Amino acid sequence: MPKIPVLYYLVIFAPIAFIADNAGVDPIIVFILSALGLIPLAKLIGDATEELAIYTGPKLGGLLNATLGNAAELIITIFAIQAGLLELVRASLTGSILGNLLLVLGLSLVLGGRKHGTQVFDKRTAGLNATLLLLAVVALAIPSLFDRALVETPNSELLFSEGVAVVLIVLYALSVIYSFTAKPAHDAAQVGAKNVPQEVPAPVAGPALSAVTGEHAAAHTEPHGHHAKWSLRTSIIILVLATIGTAVVSETLVGAVEPVVQQLGLTEFFLGIIIIPLVGNIAEHLVAVQVAMKNKMELSLAVSLGSSLQISLFVAPVLVFISLLFGQRLLLVFNDFELIALFGATLIAAFIALDGESNWLEGAILLGIYLIVALAFFFLPATVAIH
Repeated sequence: MPKIPVLYYLVIFAPIAFIADNAGVDPIIVFILSALGLIPLAKLIGDATEELAIYTGPKLGGLLNATLGNAAELIITIFAIQAGLLELVRASLTGSILGNLLLVLGLSLVLGGRKHGTQVFDKRTAGLNATLLLLAVVALAIPSLFDRALVETPNSELLFSEGVAVVLIVLYALSVIYSFTAKPAHDAAQVGAKNVPQEVPAPVAGPALSAVTGEHAAAHTEPHGHHAKWSLRTSIIILVLATIGTAVVSETLVGAVEPVVQQLGLTEFFLGIIIIPLVGNIAEHLVAVQVAMKNKMELSLAVSLGSSLQISLFVAPVLVFISLLFGQRLLLVFNDFELIALFGATLIAAFIALDGESNWLEGAILLGIYLIVALAFFFLPATVAIH
């Protein structure tokens, strides 16, 4: 009998959160229960997508991974948009990128480095992903900087964000095409023969293989072979049920945000930067750390860098258009504090990726920066964080 992942047991909190919300329980308790319930639902969506990828083949499976890699977080932000919590949405986008580049990559480097010493990986693949990410952050920064000149013309302001969103989605589509057509490099002399995964080819660049692909490869490249754990029908049913469950619990979580902000004295901005991204991405975070400890740094980087790319090139621009369906105006406009944090995190992650080597000290530096950023946003007054 296959072993049930520990995170699956947390799914019991999903119905408890729904019941507690309807019973009028304290919003803080409802928020905590909802957060705990969303963690296994996000993992179930990821696992079901991986299983479907086995049946559909690499090309269609890669497309599924590219579109559903951050499905849980996308659902959470959609309900936040519906509730008019646009600051929370923008902050969660920033927090997701920062969490992947600083927290996830930092933990991976620390634990992997402590166990294996200096780890090596294909610097061409990692470098290309890092460059794409830097370009994506620049693209997100441009509307933020020019918005100050357009703030008195709301129509131009919205059209500008929509135009940038279209360009980002096109770039994402091109990266998906590149991921499907590029031939993976097999230069063992450059990468280090003992560190090249022998079960699968080195992952190609681009977010098409993003976090879920790294997770998929890590989960199915053991010596026992590439086999599905679930049937096709079971995979589809679990994906549908987990998506519905995520939608229901996300609505409960978002509904508790404003009371939690008022009772705990936290800012909506801090919840979006730190808490919401952790809830939606913790399952893939664990995968990145696990494969790093197995000395598979290429797969670990595929999780951290790939997920950040998917957020910046796909999720963020798509939300601009989804917001219009709810009568909201989500602009790709981030405040100066977010831009500074994004540029700093992206640059240091890029420098780490470019030399093709990593160690535990580099990971400790990333974790230290993440803690500094978290403290900064914790003490940032709500009035200053407003765009």
